[in-house]
Amino acid sequence: MEYVIIIISAIFVNNIVLSQFLGICPFIGVSSKVETSVGMTGAVTFVMVIATMVTYLLQKYVLAPFGIGFMQTITFILVIASLVQMVEIILKKVSPALYQALGVFLPLITTNCAVLGVAILAVQKDYDLIESVVFAMANALGFGLALITFAGLREHMDMVNIPKGMKGVPIAFIVAGLLAMAFMGFSGLV
Repeated sequence: MEYVIIIISAIFVNNIVLSQFLGICPFIGVSSKVETSVGMTGAVTFVMVIATMVTYLLQKYVLAPFGIGFMQTITFILVIASLVQMVEIILKKVSPALYQALGVFLPLITTNCAVLGVAILAVQKDYDLIESVVFAMANALGFGLALITFAGLREHMDMVNIPKGMKGVPIAFIVAGLLAMAFMGFSGLV
């Protein structure tokens, strides 16, 4: 039951993008096409889960025992940057088309504060390794849900007659705000 609460809370109630406002840069930058959003979701999911596992182990077996918890942020950033480089190399070899689609946006994962935020939140919430992985996976799914939903809405907005002054970024921000308000409806769920 504990895992179900973590999953529902991370995906709907405390959505990393729409409630905690982490990962806004790729949320706005990659959400113009659903295809790109799906690819970005996969890459972020992989990096977020692996980064959370590695950072949990580093925190538990290196930083905390040696009393160097003040190094947490810089250590976590280095781990995430290394993992993004690994994902980039793997995508280049395995899926060149996806690499081309995400080529410009792949560096955004390195600076995606959602990945760092989830790793730090998993440590702050005092989750064990399995709970941390479930938490990371659920947050990645929540990130993907928000990103893909927003991309679908933006694709639809391209086909709608929008006043000239509202086209592009202004209407995107309004729709993102409405989407965040819609997710607030889940706040009493958990």
